[in-house]
Amino acid sequence: MKGDGKSIPVDKEILTPISSSEEGQQQPVQANDSVISARHLTKKFGDETAVDDVSFEVPRASIFGFIGPSGSGKTTTVRLLTGVYKPTEGEVIVFDRNPVKLSRRERVGLGYMPQLFVLYTNLTVWENLNFAASLYGMSLFRRKKLKEALKFVELYEHRSKLARNISGGMLRRLSLASTLVHDPQLLFLDEPTAGIDPVLRHKFWDHFRELKNQGRTIFITTQYVSEADNCDLVGVQNNGKLLLVDTPRGVRHHAYGGDMIDFRTAQPFDFEAEGLLRSLPFVRAKTIRTSPNGMRIIVDNASTATPELMGWAQEQNIEVEAVEEYTPSFEDVFVELVRPEVKYG
Repeated sequence: MKGDGKSIPVDKEILTPISSSEEGQQQPVQANDSVISARHLTKKFGDETAVDDVSFEVPRASIFGFIGPSGSGKTTTVRLLTGVYKPTEGEVIVFDRNPVKLSRRERVGLGYMPQLFVLYTNLTVWENLNFAASLYGMSLFRRKKLKEALKFVELYEHRSKLARNISGGMLRRLSLASTLVHDPQLLFLDEPTAGIDPVLRHKFWDHFRELKNQGRTIFITTQYVSEADNCDLVGVQNNGKLLLVDTPRGVRHHAYGGDMIDFRTAQPFDFEAEGLLRSLPFVRAKTIRTSPNGMRIIVDNASTATPELMGWAQEQNIEVEAVEEYTPSFEDVFVELVRPEVKYG
């Protein structure tokens, strides 16, 4: 991870997750704070390798986002972590145990929301949730728990409707309620926001943040890479390989080799000024001209580079219109990370 401000590809060694303590600082999370630990995890189906030597750890009470395109091995990884699949190589530890060997009582601590709706369309919303609760042997306060779960996902007013008569978004919310009804401490959410509108997707993330604030740990997969900004840690998966794990800011830094600053002047850059700018010690080799009088500069650290850049401009008698940090979208970051060519920086 980032102990020294640099990201390390996780397919080369096991990394310790990090947590933010102060702005701009990262502190290691101790091993006993990890709810999930995957070491050199590999899953093969015949000659096909779905998950290839994946290693990471998930700290307690955090949201770990596992992002990547369809077919990158995200769902297979979730099934390995929950004990549905046994790994071909490597090991998984969940709650200090191999998930394959978790007892029924221990499994109550897990919640798993699959991609597809697996309940019964001919039952009502309430009946479906009641059925899900019965699978965990819930009896004490069951009605109270059902009511709480449906209110949490804003479905209580629709509890008497048949599942086949509610919208796709409501089905996703019912699936989430079924995952939460037994109060699990560790949630595996596989593409929970797939196929739902942006407004509902925003509400889902409000729910996830509230669950985290309650002390739950959430492992969430998504092909909407922009959702990575909602996570504490992000694992970037492509073609079965985990490219890296870091904070959202750290992933951006890794993709471009540093932070990005938009520098705009009153007059267009001439070749001499541009050359001097590129040669500054805190500026990386890669800079991008955004307009005749604008440059996008890659630096080690935007907060320290900004005043240095202003000082340099003053020395050169360059009138500055704006200096501001640029935050690329996670779609752009992901494309940059999976480029086959060697990265700059």
